[in-house]
Amino acid sequence: MPRSVNSVAKRARRKKILKQAKGFFGSRKNVYTVAKNAIDKAMLYAYRDRKQNKRNFRGLWIQRINAGAREHGLSYSQFMGKVKANNIELNRKVLADLAMNNPEAFKAVVDKVK
Repeated sequence: MPRSVNSVAKRARRKKILKQAKGFFGSRKNVYTVAKNAIDKAMLYAYRDRKQNKRNFRGLWIQRINAGAREHGLSYSQFMGKVKANNIELNRKVLADLAMNNPEAFKAVVDKVK
């Protein structure tokens, strides 16, 4: 009986990897073995950084709230402590947006907690 190999599936697997590597630099885009390693690493980074992205945004919001609060004579921790104590249901994302784009509204929040 002749040896049976599934070249169609093999070619499809390779095409899938090379398609994912489109846009990579040098041999990472057209040499299968190099592209496979590059795709594995890229997928690992993508998975990890979906989580890290959330951390980065929280840090950015905290910096913006801190800058806005210090303009009104409060530190970030004092401001957030007073916000929680006064049962103001605004999250960091909204507070950071107010501090950046709507200083009058942020000042109203600061006056309410003082």
